[in-house]
Amino acid sequence: MIDIGLTKLALIGVVALVVVGPEKLPTVARMAGSLFGRAQRYINEVKSEVSREIELEELRKMQQDVQEAASDIEQSIARSVSDTRQSLHDVWDDGSASSADSFNVEQLAIKARSFRKKKLARTSAIPAWYKQQSGQKARVLSGAARVAKYRPASQNKASGSFFS
Repeated sequence: MIDIGLTKLALIGVVALVVVGPEKLPTVARMAGSLFGRAQRYINEVKSEVSREIELEELRKMQQDVQEAASDIEQSIARSVSDTRQSLHDVWDDGSASSADSFNVEQLAIKARSFRKKKLARTSAIPAWYKQQSGQKARVLSGAARVAKYRPASQNKASGSFFS
């Protein structure tokens, strides 16, 4: 911006006073100030518009880059899916696989049934007689009850009571 010091402003003021005259100087100064303000606002608007255009161009470029990357990823996924599909079709078209590769459906069904039975036995309300027969716990002991139950006999007797 223009470098105007105090001495230059004083010189401009003296010249304006001589040229315009003391009666019209306040009116001219007000008009010059309003014109200077308008010019500053116009320059600021132009600067902001230019910066918005630059940002918009950057965003467009970024959007294009993201779209290219997305299309590349989409193509790679499509290629991998088509390769997998082709390999599955090749295996399927080869005919039935050898007996070692094929799944035994009956064994899987038996395994699933036994799993369901075991899960049902663990999670459902089971009668106490069945728990005793199968070896599951019927009651749960607290920590203090377990200590009292499994404490050796020599420690059960008090070694000397304070009140006795």
